[in-house]
Amino acid sequence: MKLFFAGAPVLPVTPSSARPASPPQRINKALASGRIERLRRGVYSLPQEAGVLGEALKHNVLLTCLSAAPLYGLWTLHPAGAPHVSPGHRKAPPGALAHGRWVHPRHRWLPVAGLADVLIHALRCLPEIEALVLVQCAAQHGDITIEFLRRKLPGNRNARARAVLDYVIPRADSPLEVLANYYFRRAGLQIRRHVEVRGVGEVDFLVEDCLVAETDGATHLEPRQVKKDRKRNNATLPAGTLS
Repeated sequence: MKLFFAGAPVLPVTPSSARPASPPQRINKALASGRIERLRRGVYSLPQEAGVLGEALKHNVLLTCLSAAPLYGLWTLHPAGAPHVSPGHRKAPPGALAHGRWVHPRHRWLPVAGLADVLIHALRCLPEIEALVLVQCAAQHGDITIEFLRRKLPGNRNARARAVLDYVIPRADSPLEVLANYYFRRAGLQIRRHVEVRGVGEVDFLVEDCLVAETDGATHLEPRQVKKDRKRNNATLPAGTLS
């Protein structure tokens, strides 16, 4: 029997002076008291703790696309609303977004499609920019290659998905940098990334060889960092660029 607990152990502890209860008895007592709930045969969870993983286990489907992205540590722009699932030959749970079958090895122990299927489903399902940040994160961590994904997306029906791959860059330090690169290129601007500017250091973007663009995160709102950034901005003027 396999047990799945989305938290600390919850089975009752029997005093040493009493006769130990068998595992099935302890499980039945925990179920009767509401301390755990059965998701399916042999699979249990703490109440209200299993979440979308519990729903996948209950319906015997795999999470994929945006619903699986956090489990692989991928960047996302928005959390998944409805669960994205790959039901195989089964019917998708009510309210879920059904994707195609999984064809690559699934997650070793979670009810989650393999990374390759997660990304392929995302490229076919999500808006261009949302799919891009997922793929960018996986590719730059070395978990998958763009060439592999291209081979898995042949034909005219996958042309839109393949087009997203053209915007993946060798390095991005944040999703914001991915967005900036995407929109600069869509606007037809000439850009260079991670350029060393004399007296300034490395900048995120040099646009049309005259404008420095930095994709600053929330940490750049801290007073010490604001002062440092202002000093860097001032240094771009003698260097012949604007920031």
